[in-house]
Amino acid sequence: MTDDRQERIRRRAHEIWEQAGRPEGAHMEHWDRAAAEIDAEKKPKDKAAPKKAAAKPKAVKAEKPAKAPAKAKPAAKPKAKA
Repeated sequence: MTDDRQERIRRRAHEIWEQAGRPEGAHMEHWDRAAAEIDAEKKPKDKAAPKKAAAKPKAVKAEKPAKAPAKAKPAAKPKAKA
């Protein structure tokens, strides 16, 4: 393990610990999570495997036109008190 990697993991694990509310006894979980995050940063993005054959596009059903919204009824006029 390089010193730089270990230091980065240590710093990230500390951040995770603080974000979790500084719980006791969870240091290994924080360390493992930090190590996974640091290692994931270094891995090159896998290129998508080339497709063997182009898939035929599926037929798309024509969408039904949206129904027009119902007309709003005018609000009833309040009755006058006698």
